[in-house]
Amino acid sequence: MAQSDFLYPDNPKRRQEVNRLHQQLLDCLSDSFHATNKLTGVLNMHLGCKLASIEMKRDGTIKENCDIIIQAIMNIQKELQKVDEALKDKLEPTLYRKLQDIKKRETEKIAIVQKVISVILGEATSAASAVAVKLVGSNVTTGIINKLVTVLAQIGASLLGSIGVAALGLGIDMIFRAILGAVERTQLQAAIKSYEKHLVEFKSASEKYHHAITEVTNTVKHQVK
Repeated sequence: MAQSDFLYPDNPKRRQEVNRLHQQLLDCLSDSFHATNKLTGVLNMHLGCKLASIEMKRDGTIKENCDIIIQAIMNIQKELQKVDEALKDKLEPTLYRKLQDIKKRETEKIAIVQKVISVILGEATSAASAVAVKLVGSNVTTGIINKLVTVLAQIGASLLGSIGVAALGLGIDMIFRAILGAVERTQLQAAIKSYEKHLVEFKSASEKYHHAITEVTNTVKHQVK
């Protein structure tokens, strides 16, 4: 038992809680890195993008890693914006509006994109059309991506942002000390509450993001068969 535990008897419980919250945050960060790289691969293969994959910065802070994901997503959004603008330019206004209509079936939207995708990309594939429909013609997917960016930015700007990711792989006592080094002792409880608050939003946003990208990859596989 640490000497401070005699003065603060709740410390052992807090150490356990901090360890649990750290691991959950690491899992969510790891999932977001993985999902973003999966999406990058799909866009590079089917839409001719030249996006770079990303890696977690193990010696960086939580904020630095959140920023890596945010920047990668912003680069993805720029590429999707280019495709969207090309579709808007090449399609008749009525057809373009159908792409934005959530009531229209995906098969109908894919058929619409198929009309002009060869002009945009230089070749026409049903997989490319499916990716464009899922990511450009879907307000749902766009909303999910934007939500993840917002949550990551909030985490980076919170008390958690300055804590090193490397601490996540250390023992409980080392993690606890890392947190104490990043925040004042009087802020420890606030930091734990911050973890709890942000993790609820992060887990939800990360799961939806991962699910949306899995849907894209599954649709592509179906089109390729």
